[in-house]
Amino acid sequence: MAHESSLTEANIPTSYSRLVAQELGLHTPDLPKLLISTSLSVDDLLDEDTRLTPRQQIQILANALRLSTKADFGLQLGRRLTPAAHGPVGYLVSSSPNLLAALESVHAFVPTRMSFVRLALEEQDEHLLLRFFFDVDMPAGVSRCLAEICVMTFFATAQFIIGRPACEVETYFAHPDPCGGVNYHEHLPGPVSFCRSETYVRLPMRLCQIPNASANHESYALARAQCEAILANLQTHPDSYRRRLETMMLTVPTVSLTEEDAASALFISKRTLARHLKAEGTSFRQIRDEVLSLQAQSHLRNGQLSVEAIASLLGYHDSANFRRAFKRWHGVSPSKFQQQGDLSL
Repeated sequence: MAHESSLTEANIPTSYSRLVAQELGLHTPDLPKLLISTSLSVDDLLDEDTRLTPRQQIQILANALRLSTKADFGLQLGRRLTPAAHGPVGYLVSSSPNLLAALESVHAFVPTRMSFVRLALEEQDEHLLLRFFFDVDMPAGVSRCLAEICVMTFFATAQFIIGRPACEVETYFAHPDPCGGVNYHEHLPGPVSFCRSETYVRLPMRLCQIPNASANHESYALARAQCEAILANLQTHPDSYRRRLETMMLTVPTVSLTEEDAASALFISKRTLARHLKAEGTSFRQIRDEVLSLQAQSHLRNGQLSVEAIASLLGYHDSANFRRAFKRWHGVSPSKFQQQGDLSL
């Protein structure tokens, strides 16, 4: 089980809970029902900067199950969790060379998205086993829902990578077959079993080696570096303000996030935030520049967007300001960087 401090640390994006609300078909006036016993407001839920504790996330799922009329709610919700729903980890997965690399990435970096979920990979003969574990006590219904979400997320990832449903994959659930109203074969392309000692999927190794048509070596390397930096902060400084700000900045247009906004989202004053960051040997501006620099490099190397479009995406209203900032970070202009393709910058 997870340490008590990790259960009360707020590090889970609210984007997952907004998907829960969408699956329930809730409108803004209905959202308080989803937040019962969480101490969260509707504004908190709608704020990209808000982070949830594991206990809050589990309570939201428990509330959702009470509100839902669907016996297959977890399976339906899992359909929404394509790689695009998982921030930097999803970007890493979608640019992975194959399914094995994608699963290894999820295994390594899932703590940066859902801190109480653990994965284990094990090779067994000609197969790979992917096991799912939850490090928090929760009601059986929520545990089943999470297991279904995890399995559906795996299948969404597999289909994205190999370009078709992964019919060869066998699914094993720890919970018993709920029977009434749930037809797992409508959701999962391969065989399904229940009442196992743990929840896992079993897939042929040959499936893991199918090349990803969307693979991009440079994007993969940059996304992995971002994920490694976030994870390092999470592991080394679980309560660090640097790590909280980096996570926050990866979900909003970074330029538009002010120090006052960040402090407010963390429920502290700007002066207190500055003091904490100084104690950690950094500052708000330094962290923001580092995040912007990584994001700018990623978009420039991808080559799909113009410099003006990248500036707008990062929150710059004037591309000239972006060009000046980029030259300050790297010593060359964005266009020169794009032409050189120099990974050492």
